[in-house]
Amino acid sequence: MRFDLIDLRLFLSILETGSITHGAAQANMSLPSASARLRGMEEALGMPLLERGRRGVESTPAGDTLAHHARLVLGQIARMQGELGEHSEARRTRVRVWANTAAVTEFLPRPLGGFLRNNPGVHIDLKERQSTETVKAVLNGSAEIGIVSDAVEHGMLQTFPFATDKLVLIVGRDHALSGQRRVALRDVVEEDFIGLSAGSALQDYLGEQALFAGQPFYFRARVRTFENIYCMVGQGAGLGIVPATAAKRYRGTPGVHTVELTDSWATRQLLICVRNLEALQRPERALVEALVTAPDA
Repeated sequence: MRFDLIDLRLFLSILETGSITHGAAQANMSLPSASARLRGMEEALGMPLLERGRRGVESTPAGDTLAHHARLVLGQIARMQGELGEHSEARRTRVRVWANTAAVTEFLPRPLGGFLRNNPGVHIDLKERQSTETVKAVLNGSAEIGIVSDAVEHGMLQTFPFATDKLVLIVGRDHALSGQRRVALRDVVEEDFIGLSAGSALQDYLGEQALFAGQPFYFRARVRTFENIYCMVGQGAGLGIVPATAAKRYRGTPGVHTVELTDSWATRQLLICVRNLEALQRPERALVEALVTAPDA
C-alpha cells in the first residue's frame, strides 16, 4: 500500500471537520478528487476507514490506526521543516491554537499581538472551541497549544496557568436585580436573556450550567459580541452573562448594572495545555512561554 502526504493530510482534515466535503475544502481539494483519494486508500487497505452517519463521518478502528500514524509522520515532517527553517529568515511557521471564548476574546489578543510583533515569521491559526474539544484536539495533534478551563479533564497533557476567568451577570438599571450585589444562576435562569450567537464556546458552556440550574435559557436575541449584549441589556431587553474583563471594559455603558454570580463554575482558571513542551518546535515553545508570563487582561 502507498499513501502520500496529500492522502494523510486529507484524511486528518476529514476527521477534524467530521465531513468529507469540509475536509476536502480544508485540504484545498475538490470533492470528487477527495472522494477518489479516500476510495483509493480504502481499496489499498481492503477495509473501510470511515463510518458515515447522520452527524458526519467518524473513523473506523482501521481509520484510528491510520490517523495515529499520519499524525506521527506529519508531525515529524513539521519538526524537520522547523529545524531546517531556522536557517531561513523567510520561512513562516504556523502554530495552531484552540481556545475557549473568554480566552479568544479577553485574554489572548494582547499577548498574541506582542508575540506576533516580535516573531514576524510566525502565523497563528486560532480557533474558538469548547474546552473539551480543545483537549481532544491537542491530544490527537489537531492543535499544538490549547487554552482550557481547569474544570475539564485534561488527561496526560502538560498544563500551565494562564488566567482567571470570572463570569458576571449584567442587568438593566431598572431591573429588580439591579439593587443586588450577588445572585445564583438558579434564581435568574427563568428570566429573559441576551446571548451570544450559536457556535460560541462560552454560550454552549452557559447552556450546560442553565440545564443544571433547572431549565434552559430563553433568549430574546443572540448577538455576536459582548458589546452588543451590553447595548441590548442597557435598553432593558433582557439579562446577560459576560466575562468580568468585558464588564470592566464596558463599565460606562449607560443603564447597565453588574451582579456577581455566586456559582462556583462562574470562576474558572484557564490553563495552557500541550502534549509535550520539549517536543514542540522552537516558535511553539516560545509562544507557550509568552503566554505563561502574560498578565491577566
